[in-house]
Amino acid sequence: MPVTARRFVRRMRGGAQAQLLEADDGAYYVTKFIDNPQHRRVLINEWLGAALLRQLGISVPRLEIINVPAELIAREPEMCIQTGSQRRQASAGRHLGSATPGAPDKLAVYDYLPDALLGDVMNREQFLGTLAFDKWAGNSDARQAVFFRATVKTYWPDAPVAPTRKGFLAWMIDHGYLFDGPHWEFVDSPLQGLYHRKLVYDSVTGLDSFEPWIARIEAMPESVADEAVRAMPAEWIADDHDALMRLLERLWRRRKRTAELVCAMASSKLKPFARWLK
Repeated sequence: MPVTARRFVRRMRGGAQAQLLEADDGAYYVTKFIDNPQHRRVLINEWLGAALLRQLGISVPRLEIINVPAELIAREPEMCIQTGSQRRQASAGRHLGSATPGAPDKLAVYDYLPDALLGDVMNREQFLGTLAFDKWAGNSDARQAVFFRATVKTYWPDAPVAPTRKGFLAWMIDHGYLFDGPHWEFVDSPLQGLYHRKLVYDSVTGLDSFEPWIARIEAMPESVADEAVRAMPAEWIADDHDALMRLLERLWRRRKRTAELVCAMASSKLKPFARWLK
């Protein structure tokens, strides 16, 4: 069931001009609006990306359809979209909400950790699975992640740790530029999709380091995307249904190319994997 926004908290950084809203379920959502400056299609990309990553076993925020009432927008002048010198009110309706791991005044969320802490992130190996996914899905942006410290099994039930163990966890966020964003193309540059801190890739010694992720991508059931599409509001898809079906057909055909795309990145001039063995 969709949730309904009841309070504006603050604007967020980024090209989509997302906004942090509190909803009637008590959770907080980073909300991307259907009329965001990047395009309506980035909501579809976010929704699909989260569903596919979750199927792979990658930690991502919970996504919800969030209804934003006109009354809330009318009383909050900061709930607007800025395009160049033009400023317009955000639209009411059903938008994309990405849940935060907790209330922002109680649980700190970081987009940067120093090396000493980044190396101890409990699910750091998921960066390898996410990179394989980003190559498959044609992410034309750098990989984005956030970090928070919490009881690990609360957010990662299958973690091989004691029930009360606390530590830093990573959530993979911002999938709007999968499929080259609103263009719905696959532009396969070896340099795209990387997280900007090479430390997360220091365990990579070869293609085998990307298992079981590549095998899971190759075995991904098409029903995962089908179910995600059926759950989207019709206004997100609008007149793009046929284009979306063509995009998904191309995505499934690309599954067997994932290993090739990872190897192309390994041999690129960027040399992201310091310990890669030829």
